[in-house]
Amino acid sequence: MASESSTQAYGEPSYWDNRYSNESGPFDWYQKYHSLAPLINLYVSRHHRILAVGCGNSAFSEGMVDDGYEDVINVDISSVVIEAMQKKYCNRPQLKYVKMDVRDMSAFETCSFDTVLDKGTLDSLLCGNNSRQNATKMLDEVWRVLKENGVYILVTYGAPSYRLSLLRRTFSLIKLHVIEKLISEKRTDPPKWDLLKPVPCDNDVRVLDTVLGQNPDVHYIYICTKDSSLKPDQKQDLAVE
Repeated sequence: MASESSTQAYGEPSYWDNRYSNESGPFDWYQKYHSLAPLINLYVSRHHRILAVGCGNSAFSEGMVDDGYEDVINVDISSVVIEAMQKKYCNRPQLKYVKMDVRDMSAFETCSFDTVLDKGTLDSLLCGNNSRQNATKMLDEVWRVLKENGVYILVTYGAPSYRLSLLRRTFSLIKLHVIEKLISEKRTDPPKWDLLKPVPCDNDVRVLDTVLGQNPDVHYIYICTKDSSLKPDQKQDLAVE
């Protein structure tokens, strides 16, 4: 994934079509399913309707279905990767693949998903042109398609100082979990961070710095719950850091 300051055409289908035309085999941004499964299981029930945005050729959704999840709809802006994934999983009815731009998901009804899962899609928009506008459009659509009390699970390299103000413009209820970036399936020693235990996530990021230390080698997982009791015109209008 590109750095916060770089600019790429991540919002353009042609960029991703070209990338996936030259990629062989699945690739998962940040974490594979086995690493995050305990956290996914904590917040997402097996019968929930799940939307995975910016799915690419990830095997994450396959891992979810193997773990008992019944309905995972995957969207991506690239027709190349969607066609490939439709063919690959044509015999897995629990997995569906649809070409779609996350900034306009009008094909989905309002309040139609229990969970929206994002591993790197918001990050990619924030690295591209018109980043604030595109990120806001995406989050507005995520909010719209989520059912009341549904959760948006964002897996990201973005620390709270870069993500919380943006997320709080849409979501008032946010929990933060962290996981080390590299975790081996054969690991025997206990992880440094308890994945299932939220870390302090308030307006004073200095508290979080004290808990995690400076420049921790972790990925951040934001669990954002839809609560319509906070009306849109009452949401915090905070600038993107």
